[in-house]
Amino acid sequence: MSWKSRGGGGLESASKNLVSKKWTILICFGCFCTGILFSDSNRMWTVPEVKDIPRGMDGEEEKLKLISEGCDTKDAKREREDIFGEVSKTHHAIQTLDKTVSNLEMELAAAKAAQESIINGSPLSDDSKISESSGKRKYLMVVGINTAFSSRKRRDSVRATWMPQGEKRKKLEEEKGIVMRFVIGHSATSGGILDRAIEAEDKRHGDILRLEHVEGYLELSAKTKIFFATAVALWNADFYVKVDDDVHVNIATLGATLARHRSKPRVYIGCMKSGPVLAQKGVRYHEPEYWKFGGEGNKYFRHATGQIYAISKDLASYISINQHMLHKYANEDVSLGSWFIGLDVEHIDDRRLCCGTPPDCEWKAQAGNVCVASFDWSCSGICKSSERMKEVHRRCGEGENALWNAVF
Repeated sequence: MSWKSRGGGGLESASKNLVSKKWTILICFGCFCTGILFSDSNRMWTVPEVKDIPRGMDGEEEKLKLISEGCDTKDAKREREDIFGEVSKTHHAIQTLDKTVSNLEMELAAAKAAQESIINGSPLSDDSKISESSGKRKYLMVVGINTAFSSRKRRDSVRATWMPQGEKRKKLEEEKGIVMRFVIGHSATSGGILDRAIEAEDKRHGDILRLEHVEGYLELSAKTKIFFATAVALWNADFYVKVDDDVHVNIATLGATLARHRSKPRVYIGCMKSGPVLAQKGVRYHEPEYWKFGGEGNKYFRHATGQIYAISKDLASYISINQHMLHKYANEDVSLGSWFIGLDVEHIDDRRLCCGTPPDCEWKAQAGNVCVASFDWSCSGICKSSERMKEVHRRCGEGENALWNAVF
């Protein structure tokens, strides 16, 4: 029994020693593998060498390179600024050349008008002599007041209200650069009683511009064309204005309105409209050439209403130079609008050029929005203007001081 007991104990001890040796070997092997693993990991985590930067370049060389690149950027910027400067100079030169060409065209138109006057045997008017003596005097605007032989009372009502007379009219031209004339042609029987009456009236007032034109209601388009051609030949102005003799005008407000558009080369200012083309015969404003404007019910292109409008010098010169080729429609305002179709013209719709008579213009004046022109649409002018012009002027006029204190 005792032997068994001793023998059994020996076997257990031998087994424990065997297990401990196996674990020792496994632990050693594991430590070995772990060492190898960490060694390889250190190799993988090593930062690769940058190939783009040369090894020989130190910190100072890098700084020099950055400074050099900065200088290149400044040089490029300076070069761009030089290019923009040259473009700006070229644009300015083109504008100057365009203005020079425009002035030459105006002088050509004036020369043509003078030549035709000599060829036709017509004596030079007093305005022509004044224009020659004044040389290149520049005016703000020339206002042509369209009138007829039968409109003496209308002319007198204008003279008594918004058109300065005598020395004041001359002062207006000299100090403000504003020329104002009644515009009229000749009768069918040249030298007859109507022409003699106009000559006597002009001798008294000195405010009438005679045109080489035979008067007639159906000839208004031709009269408008000849007025602009004559005005351009006589006066070098920024603007040329046509107004009817039954319309009330505030001259200072008109001058201030036009002066705001002085820098624009081709301007057409008025109350723009687009009325129906009337094909029916016998009605007012009938258009014989209605078929040119399309089918029945069509409207005209946009154009300024005929009571008053203004055009810049370039457009007046264009009319003068091309007057023999410009087509005349039955209605004068339509004709003028058609001459500018296809041209680079800025149409300015200013409703202050078509205010109503009192109380409309009176209310606007009280509100500080003085009208340029006032008339009644129902009469295409002030109804009974020779009788009512003074009333309209009293209630809607800007006041005499407004004109003499104005700076354009």
